[in-house]
Amino acid sequence: MASAALELAGFFLGLLGLLGSLVSTVLPYWENTAHVGSNIVTASGTVKGLWMECVHQSTGAFQCETFNSILALSTDLQASRALMVVSLVLSTLGLIIAVLGMQCTVCLEESGELKKRVAGAGGCFLLTAGFMTLVPVSWTTNKVIQNFYNPNMPATLKFELGDCLYLGIVSAFLSILGGGMLAASFCEGQEGGGGRGRRHGGGYPYPVGGLPAVRNPNTLQMGGMNVNSRGQTMGPSVNGTPGADHVKPVAAGYDVTGYV
Repeated sequence: MASAALELAGFFLGLLGLLGSLVSTVLPYWENTAHVGSNIVTASGTVKGLWMECVHQSTGAFQCETFNSILALSTDLQASRALMVVSLVLSTLGLIIAVLGMQCTVCLEESGELKKRVAGAGGCFLLTAGFMTLVPVSWTTNKVIQNFYNPNMPATLKFELGDCLYLGIVSAFLSILGGGMLAASFCEGQEGGGGRGRRHGGGYPYPVGGLPAVRNPNTLQMGGMNVNSRGQTMGPSVNGTPGADHVKPVAAGYDVTGYV
């Protein structure tokens, strides 16, 4: 049950990471205009994203313009676009594969170890997607901070960190954590599979007929007399059973044959 709980938690964390990455990719709030120094503009603010640039006028109007030319974009923006799109694709594939391999689903029930491996593969996809989301978000964050504290940068070109950068960082860590849980549940299932079938703490089971007959290891029966290992006669036996006056309590130990 612990493995199933980890799989469910990892799946929902990966789903939240996918939704957060999708919102961060679509919305244009990656960079906000920094109102510092002599930055006096007629608009109340400008925001930039991966696909468009929007201007919020002081009158309340909100106008957006998409980036029409891909080749005219900077290299870091093109790379950020590609990484975010690939991250979304990997997250979607990872969640689909994880559903097929989770213990709470009926898919691949008769496959045995293959079902666990499929769940682990879905976790690896989510891990990769989380790292791919973290790269462009960290890259853009570093660029914005460097430009903000650059004294040679004009105030009109300085921007602050947008909300999508914070959301992207959180989404990346959610995807990484969810993928790690799925991979951990796969490893736990592999380690726990070898311990099945053990009974009585790893000892040998008793025979079906019950406990074995215990005889005095120091007594040997010779004809009608019982002689112990020390050479002392214990008296005649009746029907192969020593007399009640000469029966010794069974001592813990092993005889020469190895049986108790």
